[in-house]
Amino acid sequence: MSDAVPTVAELRATLRTIEGGVRERPVLPFGIESLDGRLADGGLRLDALHEVSSRGAGWGDDAAAVLFAAGVAARTRRNVLWVVRSRDLFAPGLYQAGLAPSCVVFAEARDDAELLALLEEGLRHRGLGAVVGEAKRMQMAQARRLQLAAEGGGTVALLLRRPSRSGTDPLDASSAAVTRWRVAHAPSAPVPWEGLGRACWHVECVRQRGGDPFELVVEGSDEAGRLALPAQLVDRPAAADRAPARAVG
Repeated sequence: MSDAVPTVAELRATLRTIEGGVRERPVLPFGIESLDGRLADGGLRLDALHEVSSRGAGWGDDAAAVLFAAGVAARTRRNVLWVVRSRDLFAPGLYQAGLAPSCVVFAEARDDAELLALLEEGLRHRGLGAVVGEAKRMQMAQARRLQLAAEGGGTVALLLRRPSRSGTDPLDASSAAVTRWRVAHAPSAPVPWEGLGRACWHVECVRQRGGDPFELVVEGSDEAGRLALPAQLVDRPAAADRAPARAVG
């Protein structure tokens, strides 16, 4: 019998086998080791619900959160259902994050209940790459329905949760989401010409099933939906930007 101590990756693989049987769960990596290496599944589970919120209520953070979700949806390389409550999406911005209008089916819901029902229907269709929507209020039972609808398929559910003007954090409430993210805009890297460089975001995974919270700064989604590390961080030691683990709700 071997006395070798199992690695963290081996332990995580064992836990995934216990939780989900021998079936391999579909995963969409970000392609950044300092991000994928901290996620329990090595990327975002495609058969799961993920929540995304902005750090603040301002338009800059809000746009970063929306484009973060758009980049994930774009990288599935399949059609996307995007359900809205108001007509405030900027299609050219989504296109710059890799999500072409020809790949998106937009639907408008009257209220949160109808929006969540449309997302669930899209998940059960099994023919989409992602379903995206924004809910102001969601009960645990509704989140569980979305998670159950996603399981067994390959369609990722991305739920946008904007903080209220009063400062209430939607990620403080309990949820069945496999990961929960908070995104904010960050200063762009300086460029040797007049103007701004590629947008940078402060990305925080505040909760993930089977893993620890973490945060890091990345360059925003490009025309293929891909994130990147800012040039000044590429050669930085991994421990230098590792945030200490802290309890989350």
